[in-house]
Amino acid sequence: MERDNSGVLFKNDRKEAENHPDYRGGVTVAGVEYYLSAWIRTSKKDGGKFMSLALSPKLDAGNRAVGQAKKVVNKDFDDDIPF
Repeated sequence: MERDNSGVLFKNDRKEAENHPDYRGGVTVAGVEYYLSAWIRTSKKDGGKFMSLALSPKLDAGNRAVGQAKKVVNKDFDDDIPF
């Protein structure tokens, strides 16, 4: 899909119900692919507009997440114990 830790959103031209997302797309985080949904909301406090987002993992036929999770390595942590 996209580069790691990035994604895309497109206007949902198949929105049929109010609870369907206004925008749909995908993101890749740590090598795992997710569906991205976004709804345009109006703030009750000041009437301003904002986007509410939701992620859900893309699953293959075996119900496993698509992509390979990448191991995060902290180079500042030294695993060698001097005894």
